[in-house]
Amino acid sequence: MTDEAVRALLQRFYTLQGERVEAYRLFEEGHRAYLSSAPHYDFPRYRQLVHELTLAFSGISREVLQLQGRLRDQHGRPELAQHLARVQEREQEKLQLTAQLQLARQQAQEQPGVDAHQQEVRELKHKLIKTIEAISEILQDLKYDSEEAE
Repeated sequence: MTDEAVRALLQRFYTLQGERVEAYRLFEEGHRAYLSSAPHYDFPRYRQLVHELTLAFSGISREVLQLQGRLRDQHGRPELAQHLARVQEREQEKLQLTAQLQLARQQAQEQPGVDAHQQEVRELKHKLIKTIEAISEILQDLKYDSEEAE
């Protein structure tokens, strides 16, 4: 029964990761719409989107932390719990970078002649790509370690 329970917890985690991916897609879409509303930005609509996505990300994180605790404490799988913890850390980093990138894009759009803004956008995109790659690696490790135990 324990293997089944662990599989179910991991399946729930993967579902939550899918929800995170969708939330990021909505965040990106919403920010593009916000930028396209320049110079009279539709800030109230964007603020509402950010509020809703903050609640979604918070709920996902809370549930992942619960899954992490159950894997560690109830199922004796600290190595799997550790992978979830590492994903959480990187997801936090990804969210912060995404927000910074959105601000940098707005500054670059408002002041197109300022090279420093364009450079900041490039640097943040690079950091974001590296963070996404790190998340993918952790997910691969999780998949490997969870299959190894079966």
